[in-house]
Amino acid sequence: MIFGLFVALFLYIGSGKSILNEYGGALPRIGLIFVGIKTLLFGLLLFLPKYRNKIRFWLFSFVVFLFVVLILQNAISEYFFWNEFGVKYNFIAVNYLVYTNEVIGNIMESYPVVPLFTGLFIIAGIVSYFIVGRSKSYIDSIPTFVEKVKISGLYLVLFGLSLLAIPSLATNENSQNIFSNELQANGVYKFYLAFMNSELDYFKFYKTLPQKEAYALLGKQIKSPLTESTLRDIKSAAAENHKNVVLITIESYSADFMKIYGNDKNLTPFLDNLASESLLFTNLYASGNRTVRGLEAVTLCLPPTAGESVVKREDNKDKFSTGSVFKQKGYNVKYLYGGDSFFDNMKDFFSGNGYDIVDKKTFSPDEITFDNIWGVCDGDMYNKAIKIMNEEAKENKPFFNHIMTVSNHRPFTYPNNKIDIPGDAKSRDGGVKYTDYAMKKFFEMAKKQPWFANTVFVILADHCASSAGKTELPVDKYRIPAMIYSPGFIQPQRYTNLVSQIDIMPTVFGLLNFNYQSKFFGQDVLKEEYKPRALIATYQDLGMIRDNILTIISPKQQVKQFQLTLLPREGIEDDFQLYYDQKPLATERTDLINETISFYQTASDMLKKKKYQKN
Repeated sequence: MIFGLFVALFLYIGSGKSILNEYGGALPRIGLIFVGIKTLLFGLLLFLPKYRNKIRFWLFSFVVFLFVVLILQNAISEYFFWNEFGVKYNFIAVNYLVYTNEVIGNIMESYPVVPLFTGLFIIAGIVSYFIVGRSKSYIDSIPTFVEKVKISGLYLVLFGLSLLAIPSLATNENSQNIFSNELQANGVYKFYLAFMNSELDYFKFYKTLPQKEAYALLGKQIKSPLTESTLRDIKSAAAENHKNVVLITIESYSADFMKIYGNDKNLTPFLDNLASESLLFTNLYASGNRTVRGLEAVTLCLPPTAGESVVKREDNKDKFSTGSVFKQKGYNVKYLYGGDSFFDNMKDFFSGNGYDIVDKKTFSPDEITFDNIWGVCDGDMYNKAIKIMNEEAKENKPFFNHIMTVSNHRPFTYPNNKIDIPGDAKSRDGGVKYTDYAMKKFFEMAKKQPWFANTVFVILADHCASSAGKTELPVDKYRIPAMIYSPGFIQPQRYTNLVSQIDIMPTVFGLLNFNYQSKFFGQDVLKEEYKPRALIATYQDLGMIRDNILTIISPKQQVKQFQLTLLPREGIEDDFQLYYDQKPLATERTDLINETISFYQTASDMLKKKKYQKN
């Protein structure tokens, strides 16, 4: 039975559909190797009883060697990490697990890896030899079941005590000298804290401005005087319009999937047509390259700060959000997700910010026609959404519903006989085309409902399908489709200026003539005072596009600037050209560097000092 569980777990991780694959990088491979070794060794002990003692000896020796290697490797890693950043492990180290290929390449080019690891393995072998030699009596004697239980119980107690002791001991790191605090810190524990807190302290690692100067400069960019926060009044001369709002964030939907951006596979016929009937943002950029970054952008409307998205941080509740603005106006506010909202901390984030949650757990069996590891298919989600909105319409209150799709996600499976690509073909093109098909069916149903004429639909991607490129921030990998559709209320037009994902919901509020106090960094881009720019980032590299220049600020106070030169493709309108040549800027633009810093520094300050709360 135990062996069967090991095999099942190995097959699950090896399928490429496990939860580890969502995080990418080295995690799936580490998990597969670990479980594979455990499965192999357990199988050998089970099926080769005659050689059990020899197997135990070599297994014990291998485990000792592995532990010694890991301890020595950690010591070496801490040394080089300290040499590079002047601190023990932080979120940069966590980030290395995600960007494994880039990090390994950098290490191979920067350090004498072969001599280092040769020496490490030799030393580990010598140390392991002495440990195994002194442990012969332990190897020869097989503990009874009772002894195993006692030993395991003792280890569990010690482990529990360590969990209680380490945090209290860590508080002793209270020197005014940051260098001293970092030097005495436990590197592994710091790594654990970084993993749990998902943050990278902007003020330790990035170039900064005097705080008042940063806020003043930000105020000039958003045309509002600021001192210590982004709080300001948003006023409209016209009467407020409390229309229903449906926000659809589409999973992994790059702009280049659409025909208007040059795709010739006819994958998005419905969305292409809808774009011609909408307020279409032709030049909008996603904040990041993960779903939680997209959700953060449209919910909190603030720049993508260093580290993990706010969605996944511990301090993620009671924030100033699009939901809080709608609630002030008397709206029902919901987040609808076809999967388990526990994933990526969505439930904790959205419920902690006043949203009611609708996820797979709320579906009855008869409401599910197809599901996979990520949740119900988009068609089922949209059917559920129609039912919910029909019920909400009876309450005589406006509603704001945020729908997050799942079907355009690996393994790209969906119901058969819906499109001309089989649902079990597991193709990216199929995922894109089915997503478009399901949205078409949703709008066909929505148009038949009495609330449709009084509803604004906002459709945009959470992020692109891929973020890999030749530069730190390849701008074409952040370009996403975005449109606002409300026939009879919003006239079809193209907005061609540069726009950031954080601007989409403040722009919706502007279209509805909302009066409110705002803390948003995002702006109503239809206002004359809007100064075009886009904010894009990874976990570490924080960028701003403005004046065809990409400015990137990175840890160790590094700054890079690139001139963006359009690489036009034939047969595509100018508004939908995607690709740029990114060459280092010949002459530094200090003004753009300072403007970039002002966005990210003030956003980090607002979050750190809890100034981005809704009250």
